[in-house]
Amino acid sequence: MKWKVAILTASDKGSKGEREDTSAQVIRELVEEELNGEIVDYRIVPDEQDEIMAALIEMTDYYQADLVLTTGGTGLGPRDVTPEATIKIADRLVPGISEAMRMGGMSRTRRAMLSRGVSGMRGRSLIINLPGSPKGVHECLMQVMDQLPHALGIVSGRIGEHANER
Repeated sequence: MKWKVAILTASDKGSKGEREDTSAQVIRELVEEELNGEIVDYRIVPDEQDEIMAALIEMTDYYQADLVLTTGGTGLGPRDVTPEATIKIADRLVPGISEAMRMGGMSRTRRAMLSRGVSGMRGRSLIINLPGSPKGVHECLMQVMDQLPHALGIVSGRIGEHANER
């Protein structure tokens, strides 16, 4: 199955062109190589809750992305507001995804516990907040990659909830 994927980077410096968006490049590579995904939208917005919310709504409602992966804005800094924006536009949260990413990260660095990223659903789209660093993006996404096809199949309505269970 081919999945429609959108990438949203929350970064003040990135939105001004002052920093190369290497985390989004990592996401793009993993989505295409590991998930059989097609990027249908990509954008960089500043760390402003309203702008993040507007982009997430457009990516899910207009572009109808099966999966929206965000990068950046999940730390403890005063401008890190991606989780809050995601929670405000989500219909339901999917905490197990973010918990699995944090748990996997904790085996490599105790600082993984400081990530505030969330995962949720909006309509038939799954949204996952990833860290801002390329290394963190790779580690977190690979921690859950094997479960994404099943999750996306259920969220999108392409497969039944109990398909392939033993």
